[in-house]
Amino acid sequence: MRFVDTHTHLYRESYPDNFEEVARRAIEAGVDKMILGCVNRETLAWLNEAVSLFPNNFFVLIGLHPEDTKADFEDELAQIEAHLDDPNMVGVGEIGLDYYWDRTFEKEQREAFYRQLCWARDRKLPLSLHIRSAYNDAIEILKQFRQGELSGVMHCFSGGIQEAEWAVKHGFAIGVGGTVTFKNSKVQDIVAHVGLDNVVLETDAPYLAPVPHRGKPNESSYIPIIAQKVADIFNVSLQTVADQTTENAYRIFTKLPR
Repeated sequence: MRFVDTHTHLYRESYPDNFEEVARRAIEAGVDKMILGCVNRETLAWLNEAVSLFPNNFFVLIGLHPEDTKADFEDELAQIEAHLDDPNMVGVGEIGLDYYWDRTFEKEQREAFYRQLCWARDRKLPLSLHIRSAYNDAIEILKQFRQGELSGVMHCFSGGIQEAEWAVKHGFAIGVGGTVTFKNSKVQDIVAHVGLDNVVLETDAPYLAPVPHRGKPNESSYIPIIAQKVADIFNVSLQTVADQTTENAYRIFTKLPR
């Protein structure tokens, strides 16, 4: 049984004491393909190290996280864009809008978001979108692109049914992580509504660990726990979820080797 973790931060910066051990645990759990999210230019070194140590298992996204988009975003974007042709790169991310904690750099976030969407469009690359407390603005920016120009994953989806329907209609899968295992999680309803064909699995490790590990550091090795919850929602086997979500991941991230 094989899985793809379509969004994780499993690199040494997040696991300074046991990075290689955590990576091996994931591979042993059947999570043999992991896509690493980029948040800023400093992340690039950690991504490169992970790929150099586990070249058959780690693949990378390139992008500037909205919470890392500040007054100097122009310089950040220039340095990050230079890595868009790296051979282990499979998409643009994680990018988007996040107004949850701080709205100081809203204008900069929107500008950086639009520019990085253009990177994806021009290079025909999938996206990993981080949107929190900003779905209206994010969708308005996405609407500036023609149907079919953009595709990818709504990472760590936190919107409602209406946003989920819009996402699926416009070529985006719903990224489902540990929150689907939380009691009374609305993500369960979203998953059931969009269907298994429109779901990919992710951890966002080391954040948002699933039950029974909630509150502790997350790991990509916990993907089977998330998959089992999805299987319960659809009343299908774990194997069915593994097969379908893995196929969904390959359909979206076309540069990801099988």
